[in-house]
Amino acid sequence: MPIPQSLSEKPIIALGSWLETPAGSYVRAWEQARLDALTSDIFGFNALQIGLPQIDALQSSRMPNKWLSDTQLPGKSLDGSRPPVVVVHDFAELPFASHSLDLVVLPHVLEFAPEPHQVLREVERVLIPEGQVIITGFNPASLWAVRQAVGRLSGAPFLPPHVEFISMPRIKDWMKLLNLGVNRGYFGCYAPPFSREKWLNRFAFMEETGERWWPYLGAVYVVQAIKRVKGMRLIGPAWNTRMAQVQPQGVPATNRIRRLRQIK
Repeated sequence: MPIPQSLSEKPIIALGSWLETPAGSYVRAWEQARLDALTSDIFGFNALQIGLPQIDALQSSRMPNKWLSDTQLPGKSLDGSRPPVVVVHDFAELPFASHSLDLVVLPHVLEFAPEPHQVLREVERVLIPEGQVIITGFNPASLWAVRQAVGRLSGAPFLPPHVEFISMPRIKDWMKLLNLGVNRGYFGCYAPPFSREKWLNRFAFMEETGERWWPYLGAVYVVQAIKRVKGMRLIGPAWNTRMAQVQPQGVPATNRIRRLRQIK
């Protein structure tokens, strides 16, 4: 059953249709490759992708249980199929038990959420200790953000009009308050904000150049964090303690002197 409009997020579904454009396909290809590389190395049992079913963020995950959730059931695609959304809910209230998920992926969800802090708090709640979260977003310090600002003034925004840019440093600050330690961060899509595929292809060389000369000015970013729990520490094997108990103890020098005096 669809979530009422008053409880749902801003129309992130507009981003889904934008991803079908040449510029959107360019972003989707980069994010898909980066998400595949990250999720393939994360182990556990339960993984969740929240929103944006146009990107299969968990396709390379090795976890046995993988779910996709959204604020509403998506419409059928051109071939008549329907993306496998298994849970419909408000992003600010995740219908999962605390400490139940090993991995949560948020593709551009925070940028369309009325309360991004609450969404992130819910993610922290459902993650197990040492669980991981991956977030993708548009970089406000990029040519794409400048194009979006100019487009809003002229009434022709380049990106969906409701997107609210959130910088990676700001995301890191929010995570730090929730004991989510940032593990990795990447920027990508350095080509200028062109609408036509041929121009994006002509500037494909800027991917390598941008990573080398202006690495923080990519159009999009991916950040990965791990849930840290204070007071927890790794415990070594129990046999180390047993060996320490049976290990022969040295005789203090003072005891030896006393024994020599008694013999004399």
